[in-house]
Amino acid sequence: MPTDETLRSRANPLYKRLRALKERAGEGDLCLLEGPRLVLEALAAGLTIVEAAASPRAEASPAGPAALAGLRQGGVPVRRMAAELVASLSETETSQGLLALARRASFAEEEIFGGTPLVLVADGVQNPGNLGALLRTAEAAGASGAILAGGCADPFSWKALRGSMGSAFRVPHLRGVSIERALDGLDARGIPVLATAADGERRYDEADLRGPVALVVGSEGAGLPADVRERASARLRVPLAGQVESLNVGVAAALVLFEAARQRGFRAARTGG
Repeated sequence: MPTDETLRSRANPLYKRLRALKERAGEGDLCLLEGPRLVLEALAAGLTIVEAAASPRAEASPAGPAALAGLRQGGVPVRRMAAELVASLSETETSQGLLALARRASFAEEEIFGGTPLVLVADGVQNPGNLGALLRTAEAAGASGAILAGGCADPFSWKALRGSMGSAFRVPHLRGVSIERALDGLDARGIPVLATAADGERRYDEADLRGPVALVVGSEGAGLPADVRERASARLRVPLAGQVESLNVGVAAALVLFEAARQRGFRAARTGG
């Protein structure tokens, strides 16, 4: 359980550390976790959690006791903090009562290319919710890893973590590289690059996705630049009915990734909705 003394001042050093991290998300090697379920995901993934703050709401929530017990078992200092202070740091309308500082997951480049590589390459996806959903889909489809290039959103921002539901902790990924460097690296490894495009010359379900392959998807508005499209060995389209011209980047990526999984004889560990 949290220590007995309740922190009530915004001048408290812990509150200041949490506030600073919220305001400077994406800097340094720490990230801010909010809510018991995300804390449990981080603990299960082996992230190092440095410290945490909890209000009475955390102890009363369904996953709160388990999260607090996990923190305690891991030797993480958990301080009681007044509900209004925790709420002031929350990104949600109703605070979940638990905040934690954790060290970001980091991955070696080789981890992205394990087994028969199925690599998701996101180029300039700046919407953190979309980026988080892409990582969640990549994990669900059994992708070997992801490369977040061209100024993608921070995968450890609160909205991205909410979208990935912890997948950012587990899916091997690299960020902060240019799309040119990412494509050069894939070429050097002999991994074909496929691009999603509304005017692609091949249907996504007619492409051979059984071998090593990288799927590159573009930003929500502009899509993929012409030079990236030209470097792809094939451009895949999703056939659309009616007057719909394009799909959300996450939906298009999901269709291709799960088609690759199907062709590879994918068997889900469990079903989900």
